[in-house]
Amino acid sequence: MRFRLIGVLALTCAGLLALLSSCKDDNPTGEEGSPSNIVFPSTNVSYQQHVQPLFNQACAFAGCHDDGQHTSPLKLTSYGNAVLSIPGILVMNQPDQSTRVLRIEGRGGARMPLNQNPLNQNQINGIRTWIAEGARNN
Repeated sequence: MRFRLIGVLALTCAGLLALLSSCKDDNPTGEEGSPSNIVFPSTNVSYQQHVQPLFNQACAFAGCHDDGQHTSPLKLTSYGNAVLSIPGILVMNQPDQSTRVLRIEGRGGARMPLNQNPLNQNQINGIRTWIAEGARNN
């Protein structure tokens, strides 16, 4: 009986180890602590596929840049809000002139997302590329 229990435990542990080692990488960029696992391509960044999902996970939640009450008038819940809400936040084709880029990089005031893990370098580059490509609603 005792040996049977040890055998069952050994098989269970082996199965658990096999399962854990076969899990897909939830952080393919390898950067710990980023707010999501959204990975941006190096070109042809899609607002619908990349930018808005990142905003939803990292910026547009209760108390921050959602449609509810928060300290900033900037809302990141839709393309219209993200692009047209406040002059200078996003300057089409000019990521280095866009306050949004400066803030997520921590170079223009408090780093965003505030009091959260920073965006990873792939995500920052993706936002920069999206703006450089014209910040299209694609």
